[in-house]
Amino acid sequence: MRPRRDAARPAATAHTDAILESISDGVFTVDLNWRITSFNRAAEQITGVKREEAIGRHCSEVFRSSMCQDDCALKHSIKTGRQVVGKSCYIITADGERIPISVSTAIMRDATGKVVGGAETFRDLSEVEALREELAGHYRVGELTSHSPLMQRVFEVLPAIAASPSTVLILGETGTGKELVARTIHSLSPRSRGPFIAVNCGALPDTLLESELFGYKAGAFTGATRDKPGRFALARGGAILLDEIGEMSPALQVKLLRVLQERTFEPLGSTRSETTDARVMVATNKDLAALVRQGSFRDDLYYRVNVVRIELPPLRRRKEDIPLLAEQFVKRFNRIQGKSISGVSAEALSLLMAHDWPGNVRELENVIERAFVLCNSGQISIEHLPVELTARVRGLPPLSSDENGGCTRLAGVGIRKARELLEAETIRKALDKAGGNRSAAAKELGIHKTTLFRKLKQLSINPPEQDGRSRRRR
Repeated sequence: MRPRRDAARPAATAHTDAILESISDGVFTVDLNWRITSFNRAAEQITGVKREEAIGRHCSEVFRSSMCQDDCALKHSIKTGRQVVGKSCYIITADGERIPISVSTAIMRDATGKVVGGAETFRDLSEVEALREELAGHYRVGELTSHSPLMQRVFEVLPAIAASPSTVLILGETGTGKELVARTIHSLSPRSRGPFIAVNCGALPDTLLESELFGYKAGAFTGATRDKPGRFALARGGAILLDEIGEMSPALQVKLLRVLQERTFEPLGSTRSETTDARVMVATNKDLAALVRQGSFRDDLYYRVNVVRIELPPLRRRKEDIPLLAEQFVKRFNRIQGKSISGVSAEALSLLMAHDWPGNVRELENVIERAFVLCNSGQISIEHLPVELTARVRGLPPLSSDENGGCTRLAGVGIRKARELLEAETIRKALDKAGGNRSAAAKELGIHKTTLFRKLKQLSINPPEQDGRSRRRR
């Protein structure tokens, strides 16, 4: 029987090799010295490395993966005896191309059970990644991301605006991302290789702002020992953003009007004019038309900057973007701080959705950044959110601080309870706004009157004594 068994072993090995050669996933094995001992056809195709070149080499020399060294999945499997399944990373091919892959690993043992090496399969995710980027393109333009129909209208016109040389006026509340929109326009424009210069007109007094914008010559004032180019000079070939233009004084408005009309300016202390071809974009959180009526903003300058107009909606009008933005900020701070926060819990997200965000996207970014200080791993939960968000929900357990006075906690609040509390808060606000008129409140909430009555009972909300429709008889 022994000869038959020995004869069957090569046949089984050949059958296994045929299977490995036919699958589309890359497969390779290593010994305990991390030298590659086998390398299938798909591994050759994905990496661009020939089998004869790969076998015998250290695996990190062949793959140059983002998981090599400290985060090696194969090393983890051999060390712990546990499999790794579907871990995402990327490799650098022989041609220098960055390829996204998913990795699964297992250990290899001999007939006695002794560990002799490891095996790894990897799958090329390039097509999946391309599809994901294509889908993301429907709600992403440059660094801007949004699901909101209000922002989609802005996205639709940005390419055309970027292709135009016209002056752009960007309106929006503080924190809505006006500078980010300006940068996106610049990045999509034919001038994208040129500089992008941003100036906050509300942060500097007139004398400093004028020298920042137009520069100065040596001897123009005490301490001016050498020439300094202004922002309009530095922005040649690119674009300049004048943020908070509504704060600019009337005297500077006149000089800016000349730059827009004639494309010339005079540095302080100079007797000769200089030219600039910089594309001008301006931004403000003020109502410039109202400032014109009040006489604090020149009407001719207003008409000059109001050529192409973009109005950014506040975050409270596009709350469907909050989960997307929160995820984006989590990824950013993970990268910056070297953490691995997995996201925002459902309970915490429900509170983010309920907040009015007077500080808009910038406030949301600050809330996520603060949460990263308190959260070291896992998900951002309610206990990591600031008190101004958690205190808005009525009926939550009392807040308590840790020994350092930093981390407030809200224990025992489940997803269902958090939603009920938020729903009750929303209904109370609608009733208050409608003056107790239940029909008007139901209309404000977008539900039927009978549904509101059922919700009042279900959530134990005492309705107003009067429904807001009765009038005192005279």
